[in-house]
Amino acid sequence: MKRLTSRAARRPDPADASDGETEQRILAAAHEVFVRRGTAGARMQDIATEAGVNQALLHYYFRSKARLSEAVFRRAARQLFPRVIDVMASDLELEEKVERVVALELDQLSKVPYLPAYILSELAHHAERAPQLMSALTGMAPDAIGPKVMAGLRRQIEGRVRAGTMHPVSPEQFLVNLLSLCIFPFAARPMLMAVLGMDQHGFNRFIDRRRQELAAFFLRSLRP
Repeated sequence: MKRLTSRAARRPDPADASDGETEQRILAAAHEVFVRRGTAGARMQDIATEAGVNQALLHYYFRSKARLSEAVFRRAARQLFPRVIDVMASDLELEEKVERVVALELDQLSKVPYLPAYILSELAHHAERAPQLMSALTGMAPDAIGPKVMAGLRRQIEGRVRAGTMHPVSPEQFLVNLLSLCIFPFAARPMLMAVLGMDQHGFNRFIDRRRQELAAFFLRSLRP
């Protein structure tokens, strides 16, 4: 069969699902394959098999592995920091922001534990995707995020420093430290499970306890 090179080259078979449904099924299958194997280790045939379609449909909807990889990355990026930017930019008290971010991150990453390692690997090999990541997370250009998030966070931190209830810390360090404490156990999950002698159930219990203790631990570390 002649290789398909454009959408115009082929229309979906009437027996196939509707355009949107088929495209989303392919994207979901590609997400599973790319996140578990990385872009380099993923094969189009594996994605087609996972989606229950032929490779011609993959090329019809996404043209190439590179375009499919970009679509998966955008989809994955939206899952990594669910609503974190909105929480940090809100008028909530600082302590409630920390508690909400911990709950959001640990709950979401428990559902998709492979995600942090995939995102970090993709950024290591495709640094140009960092702006894409931030745009997907926030719906804003990367250079617009600082004024929205950091200014309010800085005011809250400085207010607590003046009151003598918090050590001085830049808002950038505050945010990165908090997110790192949430994300690292999932990014290093296989290593932690091996070093700490955990099976999957043990790791789940470890995260459950972390969910209960992490916000208080983080906030205590900032007190004089």
